[in-house]
Amino acid sequence: MSYAAPFSLLWRNAGDPVQAELFGEDSCIESWLSVERALATAQASLGVIGPSDAEAIVRAARIGNIDRDRLWRDAQNVGYPILGLVRQISAHCPAGPDGRVHYGATTQDIMDTALALQMSRSLEALDERLQRLGDALAERATEHAGTVMPGRTHAQQAVPTTFGATLATLLDQVRRQRTRLQQAHERIAVVSLFGAGGTNAAEGPRSVGIRSRLAAELGLADVPVPWHVDRDVLSEYGWICATIAGTCAKLGRNIVDLSRTEIGEVFEPFTSHRGASSTMPQKVNPISSELMIGVGAVAGALASGLVRIQEAGHERAAGEWQAEWYLVPNLGCLAGSALGEALVVAEGMRVDPQRMAANLDLDGGLIMAEAMMIQLAPAMGREHAHDLVYEAAERAREQKRTLHEIMPVVAAEQGRADLLPEHLVGPSDYVGEAGRIVSTAVERWRTTRALPAGPAIADLGG
Repeated sequence: MSYAAPFSLLWRNAGDPVQAELFGEDSCIESWLSVERALATAQASLGVIGPSDAEAIVRAARIGNIDRDRLWRDAQNVGYPILGLVRQISAHCPAGPDGRVHYGATTQDIMDTALALQMSRSLEALDERLQRLGDALAERATEHAGTVMPGRTHAQQAVPTTFGATLATLLDQVRRQRTRLQQAHERIAVVSLFGAGGTNAAEGPRSVGIRSRLAAELGLADVPVPWHVDRDVLSEYGWICATIAGTCAKLGRNIVDLSRTEIGEVFEPFTSHRGASSTMPQKVNPISSELMIGVGAVAGALASGLVRIQEAGHERAAGEWQAEWYLVPNLGCLAGSALGEALVVAEGMRVDPQRMAANLDLDGGLIMAEAMMIQLAPAMGREHAHDLVYEAAERAREQKRTLHEIMPVVAAEQGRADLLPEHLVGPSDYVGEAGRIVSTAVERWRTTRALPAGPAIADLGG
C-alpha cells in the first residue's frame, strides 16, 4: 500500500537525519516489536507464560518478519497498527506461543511504551547536540570576552558590551535548556502497561510485577499510576523541542542582524557559493540563520497543538491521540534540525572586531551617553547630568559632531565646565560585569553533564 505525503523543502534543506531515523518507519515498527519482545520476556520471568513461549515470541517479533504493505493496509482498516502487527508475529510462532503474543496488553500499552523509547532516544540525541552547541558558544565567548561592541536595544545602539557577554547569555540559555531536557527525560522515559481501561486487569494478579519487569527490560522507569490519557508527558517533550528551536532561532536572529551590510560584525561560515543568489553575484545570505528562524516559527505553530492533546477524556482518547502521531515526531525533528544549523553557525562563525570598534563611533559616540551621565552624576546629581548629556546628544546629532566634542561646549554654556572630568569615559571603560558574566556562564556550562545514552531500540527486549 502506498501513501501520499507532501514534499517539504524545509525538510529537504534542513532535515535532521538522526531524528528522522529515530522517528522513521523502521524505528517505529522496531520499537513496537521491542515492547512485544520485552513483554513476553517479562511475563515468562514471572511464570505467566512459559519460557519456551517467550523465546518463540522473541524470535518471531523481528522486523524481517513484518510485511509492511500488509501492516499498513490492516492499520488503515483497523485504525491502529498493533492488531495487524500481533497477527504477523503470531504467524511466525508455532502453535501455542501464537496465543501468547501481546498477552494481556492493549494497543496503547505497546504504542505508548514504544513512543517513550523513541522520545527517550530523541532527547539523548538532542542532548548530544546541545553539548556541542554549548561547547562551541563557550569557546567563542571566552575568545571574545574582551571584544567590545555596541549593545543594542530596540534595534538601536544603546551602551557598550562585549561580544563574549552577548554569547554568554545565549550559552546560559543553552545550559537551562539542557537542564530542562534532562529533567524531562526522567518523566518521559517511562513504561505504560495499564490495559484497556487503565486498571491492568487483563494482566492478572502479577500485573505490577510484569510492568516492573517490562520497564527493566526496556531501560525505562516504572510508574504506578497510568498516564495513557494524561498526556502532559508528551506535551512536555513537545515543549522542550519547541523551546530548543526557539533558542536556536534567537541565535539565528542575532546573526541575521549582525551580518547586515550596514553592521557587518558577525557572519556565518563561508564556502564557495554558500548563500549565493541566482542573480546577484555579491550575495552571501545567512542561510543557516534563516533556517533556524523558519524552523522556530514552525515549531511554535505546532506547539499550540500540545495543549489540545491533553484534552483526551475518560479512559481513551478519541482523536487527540491521532494528533500526537504528527506533532511529536515533527517537533523532535524540528529541534534536531534547528540544533544542526546552530552548530554550523556556532562552530564556524566569522567575527570582525575591527568593524565592532568602528561601529561604536558610528553615531558620533552617542553610545557613551549613559556612561557620561553616570560619570558626571556624583558631581552634579543624576538628573542634572541626564539633562546636560541629553542636550549635548541633541546638539551632536544636529551638528554632525561627536559627543566628546560637544560635551565641553554645552557644559560651559550651562556653567558646569568645572564639573567635567579631565577624561570622559570610553567604550572599553563601560562594559560593567561583561568579563564576569562570560566567566560565570562558561563555568556553569562546564559543570553540566551529559545524559547517558541508552541502547539502540533494536537491541531491546531479547
